[in-house]
Amino acid sequence: MTEFQSDLLRLLSSRGYIHQVTDPEGLDALAARQVVPGYIGFDPTAPSLHVGSLVQIMLLRRLQQAGHKPIVLMGGGTGKVGDPSFKDEARKLMTVETIAGNIASIKTVFENFLTFGDGPTDAVMVDNAEWLDALEYLPFLRDYGQHFSVNRMLSFDSVKLRLDREQSLSFLEFNYMILQAYDFLELSRRAGCRLQMGGSDQWGNIVNGIELSRRVDGAEVYGVTTPLITTADGGKMGKTMSGAVWLNPDQLSHYDYWQFWRNTDDRDVGRFLRLFTDLPLDEIARLEALEGAEINEAKKILANEATAMCRGATAAEEAAETARRTFEEGAAGDALPSHQVAEGSINIVDALLALGLCPSKGEARRKIAEGAIRIDDQPVGDPAATVTVAGQVKISFGKKKHGLLVPA
Repeated sequence: MTEFQSDLLRLLSSRGYIHQVTDPEGLDALAARQVVPGYIGFDPTAPSLHVGSLVQIMLLRRLQQAGHKPIVLMGGGTGKVGDPSFKDEARKLMTVETIAGNIASIKTVFENFLTFGDGPTDAVMVDNAEWLDALEYLPFLRDYGQHFSVNRMLSFDSVKLRLDREQSLSFLEFNYMILQAYDFLELSRRAGCRLQMGGSDQWGNIVNGIELSRRVDGAEVYGVTTPLITTADGGKMGKTMSGAVWLNPDQLSHYDYWQFWRNTDDRDVGRFLRLFTDLPLDEIARLEALEGAEINEAKKILANEATAMCRGATAAEEAAETARRTFEEGAAGDALPSHQVAEGSINIVDALLALGLCPSKGEARRKIAEGAIRIDDQPVGDPAATVTVAGQVKISFGKKKHGLLVPA
């Protein structure tokens, strides 16, 4: 491991955030000398981010913990184009109203991770629509287009992937990397931003921004990327059988969020504790050394810490208590996902969808056929079965996912 001088790079390195740095010595010296404003961009493609974005949010948190200034850049402008990076097809274009609604919803989560304000290390949130919407096409092409080589842009992995698969890449999407590079230039001018961070798939976009800032303004700016976060079994972080693990509580219950972390693979516990909690490294070393049934205690600590950070301590405590009652006492905890049934009964397939236990009717029917679904702990094998809801009814998918049907 490289011996860094700055608290920032020592912290990022020790907790596993660093994949690539454009100029490690230069950034290390700068971070040891002064407060470094650094940014990460988030495109508002939905009303909530999911845990696939969490490593980037935590990266901003680490930046602030090391005494520097986080800039949360919301892509109100670039969101109108859509990032083509490593996507198989173009994203559907969103209306201005949808983008504004998504940004307002996403904002609420960041307040749980960062301290916002007017101080030198307080976080700020900005929207790139502020400058991108005002651009005039011909002046922009004349002033900045000359600094981009199409040959080089075609060589970036994010673009090559689409072209190699002979999938269409529109000129609209091709412009995205130019707009993102321009964001870095604007932020260096407006906020003294010296650092852009992002996932490993953003390396080409970050390098573009660094080179544009140097060529146009002579600015010395830097880039850091994080490794792609996959689970021990090779899966993508945050992708589950039931869909995305959303950060906003109106998109996913506290209990389901807690349970996602509780279900972490044994091999991922130490790494996830370093990335997604503030626990000291020596305590994490102790927890990841646990074996056998004891590793489950480490998973509960991971679930409690990660949920408390995102949803608050009360939400974490309630989810943990619900899990304890559900698994240790066979009871149904109050914090389980619930669905009110007005008609007095509901088809079991519809119930599984309403509770979020299965993502589709086809999946629900398959799980019923496999014997994975239970009503009040009794197996159900018929997808046409009707659940009578005179009082509280517990629906279970396997041993770890439960929900409650309640009369309206």
